[in-house]
Amino acid sequence: MHVTPAVVADEYEWVRARADAVVPLVNDTRTHLGDLFETAVPPIDEAAYHEAVDAVFADGDRAVNVAALVRLLRSLDVEGDYPGFVVDELLGRELAAMIAGDQPLRLLAEATFHVADVRTHGESDEPAGADDLDAALAAGVQTRLPGWSWRDGASPFAVDRE
Repeated sequence: MHVTPAVVADEYEWVRARADAVVPLVNDTRTHLGDLFETAVPPIDEAAYHEAVDAVFADGDRAVNVAALVRLLRSLDVEGDYPGFVVDELLGRELAAMIAGDQPLRLLAEATFHVADVRTHGESDEPAGADDLDAALAAGVQTRLPGWSWRDGASPFAVDRE
């Protein structure tokens, strides 16, 4: 694979165009996690998805890596699927983390990837990495976006130097 600025731009457009598949998966994942943690997490819309994707791809250093992972997952297929299970999970988890940002969001996106991954299934004619790609996009975006009460306001653990 040869990644150029044009490749990054192509993957950016492809990821933006996935809103119809990813936004419902984000909202399904948010509802599921909200129920588990007994909290209300608002759904996102296509505009929020696009804003998150725009922010990720506006950071060139992050964008080149995200684009490479997206391209790998878009084409990754393993005969019989199961032998490739580890690699598509590894790439998906890393993509979700990269989209989410820095710690602790990065780690939360990795965990959320597995929640989203079991909630989506690709078509039989799609490469094995396709459903992992959608799960990664959903996990990364849902983690990056606000809506969780614990993220509202300043952390009570911040040290005030005054």
